[in-house]
Amino acid sequence: MRTTIRRAVIPAAGLGSRLLPLTKATPKEMLPVGDRPVIEHTVRELIDSGITDITIVVSGDKSAIQEHFRPNPALVAQLRADGKPGYADAVEEVGELSRRGHITYLYQHGPYGNGTPVLNAARNFGDEPFLVLWPDDVFVAEVPRARQLIAAYEKTAAPVLALMPMDPQDSQRYGVPVVKEDLGDGALRITGLVEKPKPADAPSHFAAIGGYVLTPGVVDELREQYQRFQQNPDGELYLTDALNAYAADRAVYGQVIEGRWYDTGNPQAYLIAQFAHALTHPEYGPALVRLAQELPATA
Repeated sequence: MRTTIRRAVIPAAGLGSRLLPLTKATPKEMLPVGDRPVIEHTVRELIDSGITDITIVVSGDKSAIQEHFRPNPALVAQLRADGKPGYADAVEEVGELSRRGHITYLYQHGPYGNGTPVLNAARNFGDEPFLVLWPDDVFVAEVPRARQLIAAYEKTAAPVLALMPMDPQDSQRYGVPVVKEDLGDGALRITGLVEKPKPADAPSHFAAIGGYVLTPGVVDELREQYQRFQQNPDGELYLTDALNAYAADRAVYGQVIEGRWYDTGNPQAYLIAQFAHALTHPEYGPALVRLAQELPATA
């Protein structure tokens, strides 16, 4: 019987260097998109998809993340005493996310690379599959991205990568999957990933975008990479390398995600995410449309 996915990892120990100086004192995961920090969008997506155990892997200067999700009964009581029940309800509801998602925190340790936080968290997961979502992505979809990935895993019982169609000219921004077979309904059998290939060398017109279902076999590959790193401490520990090694002789699948993806990892993408989210707001959206119409066109 396939194991129901109930765990997820959010790697949140990065420096946010592409957003400096904005992220000098504020973790990039705490930058707002709409009326909530970007990491809260990810946490809500996971809880809405049935995840009951969320591990956020942080570095030592990311205490703002813990403070955001920590229940604050004193503040709630003060807001209610001040006659501000709406604000009190909002603060209380954010604190409740920590209980609903059973959020725990780990401090990242080990070599640089996005495989390290996954390996840090997975030591507590035994033989369970789990989700990995990056906290600087926001998906707007009728069915949450996480739920789409879980559904794909339930059909395949194999690792699954979130994919989206891409313009071939953008291939140098993404990991691009090597597609072996199109199975229909957005499901693809893949045999590896090529990191940021030139357009002429891109093996497909899909891009891998911050979302995975990982299985114990992929974690084993990460452990082997870590052992090699200890013998020759050079380079970084990459999840892509483990997936490529696993896919060489075992099944890995991609799932094209239905919905709209917003990256917040660089200034332009962050502004686009902010603007797009605000346009959907019943109050702010019309005001922004009017502003855009009134502003003079730029050269």
